[in-house]
Amino acid sequence: MIPMTLPATLTRSELKLPGVTKVYHGKVRDVYTLADGRLVMVASDRISAFDVILPRGIPHKGQVLSQVSWHMLQATAAKVPNWTIAMPDPQVIVGHACDPVKVEMVVRGYLSGHAWRQYKAGHRVLCGAAMPDGLRENDRFPEPIITPSTKADEGHDEDITPDEILARGLCTPQEWATMKQYALTLFAEGTRIAKERGLILVDTKYEFGRRDGEIIVIDEIHTPDSSRYFHLEGYAERQERGEAQKQLSKEFVREWLMANGFMGKEGQAVPHMNDAFVRTVSERYIELYETITGQRFVPADTNDITGRIQRAVEGYLKG
Repeated sequence: MIPMTLPATLTRSELKLPGVTKVYHGKVRDVYTLADGRLVMVASDRISAFDVILPRGIPHKGQVLSQVSWHMLQATAAKVPNWTIAMPDPQVIVGHACDPVKVEMVVRGYLSGHAWRQYKAGHRVLCGAAMPDGLRENDRFPEPIITPSTKADEGHDEDITPDEILARGLCTPQEWATMKQYALTLFAEGTRIAKERGLILVDTKYEFGRRDGEIIVIDEIHTPDSSRYFHLEGYAERQERGEAQKQLSKEFVREWLMANGFMGKEGQAVPHMNDAFVRTVSERYIELYETITGQRFVPADTNDITGRIQRAVEGYLKG
């Protein structure tokens, strides 16, 4: 349980590290590139939706993201190579710097979220992938589909087809084939792991980069920010009755924003996030961590998050 007084959050890191050549503050992560070819990736407690960073941090969110991602990256490393090297702090992963492929590989096993909104509007092809007639919201696709999007440095990501990806030169045909194979392999592994924990991996996204001429996974995988999970128990019965599915993901934050008149469009103001809502979001993240890993969540010390991370990363880099 979250204490009555909300713990402190890290909404921006400002680490002082030797050999830093570049610092990038993304929607959620702060990335420090080192001269020796490594990255230090700090998962902040920022939360974004509709490509907008919301005004309040979520307690323990960065720790949940880093630890779930680390857990999943290590669990799948034998099947798909990834960028990770070490985890010196619960909110930090150190790994290899890569040249990012400017494409997000979105894999969908079920008709939910953006795919459902497009389907409901009458579309039967999304990003070049066919969606069969006669499906209801949250029905399972016959086979997982890949619906890629552009990876925007700023602003909104956009749907894109494989043909457009190749025409724009975002990757080579061989790289596309590798990313497609890796994405489907990771989704199959994520599905298997989720099922063991009583969950359904509904959809997720993967990002890839180039290192020494090879394609490898970069960033997070199978976290509540990058993935949508349903509870397996009762899924079929809820579908049969036409009821909403019980889920563990960030979608409920998007739904709350939409219910309060916000979809990230120009002129729209982010609704006020009170303590009760922030607490609920934090508890949802912790619930997913414990469910997907099967481990009890142990909160890191939040009295001086910046100092804690600085000391941990400094100590690791000194060897």
